[in-house]
Amino acid sequence: MTSTLQPASTTEVVNRPGRWLALGVLVLAVLLVAVDATVLGLATPYISEDLKPSGTQLLWIGDVYSFVIAGLLVSMGSLGDRIGRKRILLVGATAFGAISVFNAYATTPEMMIVARALLGVAGATLMPATLALIRNLFHDPRERSLAVGIWGATASAGTAVGPIVGGFLLEHFWWGSVFLINLPVMAVLVLVGIKMLPESRTANPGPWDLVSVVLSLVGMIGVVYAIKEAATHGFAWTTLAAGLLGAAALYGFVRRQLSLPTPLLDMRLFRNRGFSGAVLADLLTILGLSGLVFFLSQYLQLVQGRRPFEAGLAELPAAVGAVVAGLVAGRAARRFSVRSVVSGGLAAIGLALAALTVLDQSTGYPLLGTALLVVGVSAGFSFTVTADVILSSVPKEQAGSASAVSETAYELGAALGIAALGSIVTGVYRDFTGPAGTPAAAHESLGGAVEAAAHMPAHSAGAMLDAARTSFVDGLALAAGVGATVLLAAAVAAWFLLRGQKLEDGTPEHT
Repeated sequence: MTSTLQPASTTEVVNRPGRWLALGVLVLAVLLVAVDATVLGLATPYISEDLKPSGTQLLWIGDVYSFVIAGLLVSMGSLGDRIGRKRILLVGATAFGAISVFNAYATTPEMMIVARALLGVAGATLMPATLALIRNLFHDPRERSLAVGIWGATASAGTAVGPIVGGFLLEHFWWGSVFLINLPVMAVLVLVGIKMLPESRTANPGPWDLVSVVLSLVGMIGVVYAIKEAATHGFAWTTLAAGLLGAAALYGFVRRQLSLPTPLLDMRLFRNRGFSGAVLADLLTILGLSGLVFFLSQYLQLVQGRRPFEAGLAELPAAVGAVVAGLVAGRAARRFSVRSVVSGGLAAIGLALAALTVLDQSTGYPLLGTALLVVGVSAGFSFTVTADVILSSVPKEQAGSASAVSETAYELGAALGIAALGSIVTGVYRDFTGPAGTPAAAHESLGGAVEAAAHMPAHSAGAMLDAARTSFVDGLALAAGVGATVLLAAAVAAWFLLRGQKLEDGTPEHT
């Protein structure tokens, strides 16, 4: 394609000194989302004890955020292209902070589910805008690789900061405090972002098609809901109806995008093999990891008896590894190749998950910590390189749509992973055999079993908890095995789909 920028203009953008300070504002938004995602896992046992959700409601609390955000990312990315990426980022950040207060003070499982869904609406505005603004701020490919690495490293740092800060708060305050930590980050982001971020939007973008927005939302939620329900309860007419409705809506969405002169999402992006391969790799990686990650904090706290702060520290190796790998991933992909870095990273994650299939109640930390470090380093390499491939595969005018597709892959993978792998853990767990007098609530979730044990005779409570914990760990090990299989399959797919793919080198690109 011919460049939409004059050479002098491009050079001016590349040399603008404020671009690195602007990046600092963007990564605050990433930090906001990453911290929120990780603290929920730590707070889950406390939410279970206070709100007493059923097992299904607990899964909804965990994944409704991903359902909604997956359904709206493409729409919000496209909206940012039209009305301004800075504007939608700042509005979304303000809403994210306000809705976090709603999450903190939820008093019923239903209210918590609604609060998480609304947070998904706000969250859908943040991630595509950050990556799209990076694409428009950094035109030199090597600078952009470093910027994407910093972006990814900040997300990983958020996964480290979240559990540690969240663990500290949970030991000193009530569980709602873990959501209130979003407020100061949001305030800094908005106040500094107003001054530092440049506005960017697509010239002559065409109208924002509301029919496409509805089709995307209905399609994503319908399909993911059907998969979740089928995995948890088996097939039923309502599940089948939701799945068919979702599939029909997604089919209608694709057909409509192909017919519109200015579509919400340009489906021709998927003709680029590198773009499609990177998106698929991201989706499968998150799918294989997310179910395990969602239950890891419960394992550390409710099975091994660690305090929340200690559980947060135990998860630190994954984040540290991802931060370090993210900062050097672009250089590694240029020295070796894109497909070797991505495929090798995915295979290493698969092997680390396979090692976790031997988990039991007394598994020592060296095995767990080593596996988490391998997962973090490998994911840092893979995710940073795939994000760079996705951004560099499209003209900057389509950065919002491309970023939204990338983030949709993350969120859809998370929703499917929690639904499928989470349902494996829950399904295995529910079948444990407790002593006489074990209440039904104990079979709903491990948190429910811990709560029920407090009201049982000591001997029965100990036997019931031992059986429940054993069953929970069996489910977790099985989910790790399934996740390992998914990751190894993703490594093979990436090896073929990313063949010949290279990161741009050295000079500003012309889109």
